[in-house]
Amino acid sequence: MAETKRRQPEQQAPPVQKLWVRYAKRGRARFTSHRDFSRAFERALRRAGVPMAYSSGFNPHPRISYANASPTGAATEAEYLEIGLAQPRDPDAVRDALDSALPQGLDVLQVVVATAGSLADGLDVSEWRMSIGGPDAGVTESAVRALLDRDALEVERMTKSGLRTFDARAAIIALWVVDEHTLGLVSRHGVPLVRPDDVLQALGRVEPRFELSQPALLTRLDQGRWNGDRIVGPFDEQA
Repeated sequence: MAETKRRQPEQQAPPVQKLWVRYAKRGRARFTSHRDFSRAFERALRRAGVPMAYSSGFNPHPRISYANASPTGAATEAEYLEIGLAQPRDPDAVRDALDSALPQGLDVLQVVVATAGSLADGLDVSEWRMSIGGPDAGVTESAVRALLDRDALEVERMTKSGLRTFDARAAIIALWVVDEHTLGLVSRHGVPLVRPDDVLQALGRVEPRFELSQPALLTRLDQGRWNGDRIVGPFDEQA
């Protein structure tokens, strides 16, 4: 019997428009995992009637590219993704429609037409707020000074590949006390990624009195490139 030719998958047309989306996870929605958010976002695209472009292959999927998703449990005001559309749409109209279609706490803040280049390539620094309880202001300030005085400080974290040891100090651009119960952090993205809770672990290593009474509440405020003085976000560069 002659071998049956395998059917080739239908080739999809490339997107006619790409949009960059900035969104937030607030309140209880900070516990939404990246997988759960992606499912909710795809449902919102359908409800909002956004004309998505699809990938080619036997299992076409909407053209969505996520960039540097925050860890589950962290709130954020600066998450980004890119969508590819089959028909051009007004970015503000897409923002309003998506924001209305998403669950409470998952909020679309801004949508713009994408520029040339990769969205993810422009996201190499984050600013965080870390709300803490336990140590008094004097102990926290002592821990911050001690960590910043170090050239390196290794911490450990359990990953899918096992226990990893890495330098938390190398990722810190700026670390400061905002008030008695709040720390500010600007950190570089790298491999492995140093997270705010890694920095809190490092503070406890340089100052034994720095002990938290409960898990810290982490909020990403901004994300982009570091220009030597401040973070320049991908939408700032379009202004």
